[in-house]
Amino acid sequence: MLDLRSLLFLLAVTVLPAAIISWIVVAVVRRFAEPLGLVDRPGERKVHTTPTPLGGGIGIWAGIIGTFLAGSITVWYLIDLPTIANLLPASVLEHVDGLRFRTRELWLVLGAGTVLTLLGLVDDWRGLPATLRLAIEFAVAIASVLVLGYGLTAFIPVPLVTSTLSVIWIVALINSFNMLDNMDGLSGGVAAIIAAMLAAVMLLSPDPDTQQPQFFVAALLLVVVGSLLGFLWHNRPPAKIFMGDAGSYLVGFLIGIATLAATYAGYQGSERPHGVLAPLCVMAVPLYDMTTVLWIRIREGRSPFVADKSHFSHRLVDLGLTKVQAVLTIYLVTGTCGLAALLLGRVDSQAAIIVVGIVLCMLALVVILESTGWRRKNKD
Repeated sequence: MLDLRSLLFLLAVTVLPAAIISWIVVAVVRRFAEPLGLVDRPGERKVHTTPTPLGGGIGIWAGIIGTFLAGSITVWYLIDLPTIANLLPASVLEHVDGLRFRTRELWLVLGAGTVLTLLGLVDDWRGLPATLRLAIEFAVAIASVLVLGYGLTAFIPVPLVTSTLSVIWIVALINSFNMLDNMDGLSGGVAAIIAAMLAAVMLLSPDPDTQQPQFFVAALLLVVVGSLLGFLWHNRPPAKIFMGDAGSYLVGFLIGIATLAATYAGYQGSERPHGVLAPLCVMAVPLYDMTTVLWIRIREGRSPFVADKSHFSHRLVDLGLTKVQAVLTIYLVTGTCGLAALLLGRVDSQAAIIVVGIVLCMLALVVILESTGWRRKNKD
């Protein structure tokens, strides 16, 4: 079980430095975004009314890379120094060999994430065809699954099926966060809530081999949380900068990889196989938004790749909420679904049905509220 000192130490070396680095780099990007051509201008399909810098994703990337670079140097070179070692909790020192072993794996993940960040940055700068973006996303996802060996824990004894589902899952998360980035503070805030909830699940669900908290995945997620918090300082309403595709692609990819690298049942043998549903519960809102938006666009005969105002947040505004109220409502629904995920790996099958039922009821409530808005809009 994770003690309080170890938890505070973990937060201090993950969330805090990532937030500071991200906050500083995003401030710098804000100053140079316009000369670099990274500006999102108002349009018919957008809710902002003034030109706003893009490139917040550069700060998010810098917060993540900078934190893990410092961590890697510490683990490989500095931790053997008595001065440094004396500052660390014993529960951390006993995992040093494991951290060194997984450093290569970590940088392969960060390298793949960097490719997607560059893809998003080029798209923010000049715009790229949707087919090309999807092709590169699938290529990165396939390479990640094959090289790193990550796969959905779905109790399906067919590697081809689980690998295919894993690739689709990664690409779906990349695009769900990208599509959710349509109001100030929305995608970054939702991603921070989801990453924090998943990190909590990792710290509460022991690795089946070691019976220890899943520190590696939790640390990855907490660094993402910190970097997003640094960015959100600049992205809070009224936003001074947007994360752009560079940020949403990176965040979606890393959360997707984290969900595949983790163990949710907690115990192989599996008294709690329903734990594998935890990522679906946590990701309920972004996946709901992506699914309904695609359905609306296809139903109306429009391209699923062309941006519009049919998102969950826009539909809440149509109900009469302000933009800030719509964002806070989505935060609340996301947090509620995340709390349900915390319980899944810790309850029996009967209680798990109730937990999943709560998530479905939340989504059903959203559908009922939205259908009221649709009827009103059609009547007008």
